[in-house]
Amino acid sequence: MLKDFKPVLGILLRFIIIYVVLLFAYQFYLNSFKAQGLDPFSRVIADHVMFIQNKLNYATLLYDDVANEQVYFYVKKEYVTRMVEGCNAISIMILFLSFVFAFFKGTKTFVFATAGLLALYIMNVLRIAGLNIVTRDYPQYSKGAHDYLFPAVIYGSVVILWLIWIKFFALKNENS
Repeated sequence: MLKDFKPVLGILLRFIIIYVVLLFAYQFYLNSFKAQGLDPFSRVIADHVMFIQNKLNYATLLYDDVANEQVYFYVKKEYVTRMVEGCNAISIMILFLSFVFAFFKGTKTFVFATAGLLALYIMNVLRIAGLNIVTRDYPQYSKGAHDYLFPAVIYGSVVILWLIWIKFFALKNENS
């Protein structure tokens, strides 16, 4: 009977191992920047959000709070939100990569993972910019947007990418 579950158990074991290794690597990365404020990857995201908002005529400035490891977004001279490490979507990207590599299919796994990470990065930058604009112009919707709408956007993107991976790549018959 266990023989019937061997492929599923193999996928599950690969997922868990990849997830734990990536999680520890990420924690090591974060610990190495503890005294410098917001980690460099999160800061790059904040810079890209500022760039997008400025292009959309939402004049944005960033203020570093090194002691508290965060960056404040000032949009049109008004404080709207702050970015902390959890906003960078790395934990979501780790989850995405773990799932994709659990169904490893050679070179196309690396290509899809790279494209998926790029898509998630762009979606996350747009998500944060959207949240800043909602918070600036429609503060009454800020909590709902932060707690429900924008998390649904980023997690929904992951689920869509997973479905694409499974349907068109991972479970596709190699002979057809």
